[in-house]
Amino acid sequence: MNLSSLSVSSASSHPLAPYGWDGRWEAEFAPYAEQGLLPGRVVRVDRGQCDVVTPVGTVRADTEFVVPRDPMKVVCTGDWVAVDPEGSDPRYVRTYLPRRTAFVRSTSSKRSEGQILAANVDHAVVAVSLAAELDLGRIERFLALAWESGAQPVVVLTKADVVPDATTLSYFVQDVETTAPGVPVLPVSARQGEGLDVLTAILSGGTSVLLGQSGAGKSTLANALLGEDVMYVQATREVDEKGRHTTTTRNLLALPGGGVLIDTPGLRGVGLWDAESGVGQVFSEIEELAERCRFHDCAHAAEPGCAVLAAVEAGELPERRLESYRKLLRENQWIVAKTDARVRAELRRDWKRKGAQGRAAMEAKRGHWSS
Repeated sequence: MNLSSLSVSSASSHPLAPYGWDGRWEAEFAPYAEQGLLPGRVVRVDRGQCDVVTPVGTVRADTEFVVPRDPMKVVCTGDWVAVDPEGSDPRYVRTYLPRRTAFVRSTSSKRSEGQILAANVDHAVVAVSLAAELDLGRIERFLALAWESGAQPVVVLTKADVVPDATTLSYFVQDVETTAPGVPVLPVSARQGEGLDVLTAILSGGTSVLLGQSGAGKSTLANALLGEDVMYVQATREVDEKGRHTTTTRNLLALPGGGVLIDTPGLRGVGLWDAESGVGQVFSEIEELAERCRFHDCAHAAEPGCAVLAAVEAGELPERRLESYRKLLRENQWIVAKTDARVRAELRRDWKRKGAQGRAAMEAKRGHWSS
């Protein structure tokens, strides 16, 4: 296959079109095409090596030339890359194209680092099992990261066939919809094929990443969407409905109805990573209420004229939502403060101010008691 003819071919007829190649990627890659490099999309990364689908087939390449100090800049599944041409031995990934979106979480290490899970994603599919008790707080956490990534979140309630009746299923859907404003919530039974047509239609228009805890049914769902048993599936433990890690790497797979899917290992920890705007979108009703507070810097704790607290007292806003909002904002502030000296200084001032207010309140109480 002639490289020059590849570079001038229309994006729609390009061999990589099923993997998301378009005119914008073609323009971005043009300087590397002039150097004789091949375009490709990373479908799997494993210990410094990666599998890359290219116009001449899937190749194995080394990422040694793209090993930055910043872990956010390592090659990851979903990246579009420039790879050495045929005949190169060894074959290297020379660079990756600027990412349009990136799904990032904080690492579990004590260092202030983010971990990129998938790149150039259009839809973030959060799989939640209906065979276990719904953890609305965890759903909100996933959604905050999804919105922050630049992708459109979708919540898929898996294992809908275990729910005894349609009324109960409707209740679960409504409960999650309240937790996920502006996000499609789809009940699906991968084993029985129910609800898959709607999900397939959504995912056919781009790249999707499949997220969720172990045991959420991600691999079963991926197999149903792919139309074949590509992903290995293990049964969940009956005692607590928790699963084992059946997917150990992130894999990018072309869907038969169009679009591509990145399946990920089950995520035990989902730490926020500089996701303030994502948190704001998850709790958009609180952000809207906050605009009506008397004070622009209202903490929604005990301030007079707080529209958020008034909504809680009126039963219009669940107190659980407000507590979850506060928790995620605090966590995000702490993560940002670890790497931003200005934010650290602001937090210290805020803590001192609150400490002084608390001491003043205690002194006022003592004065009242002594009198």
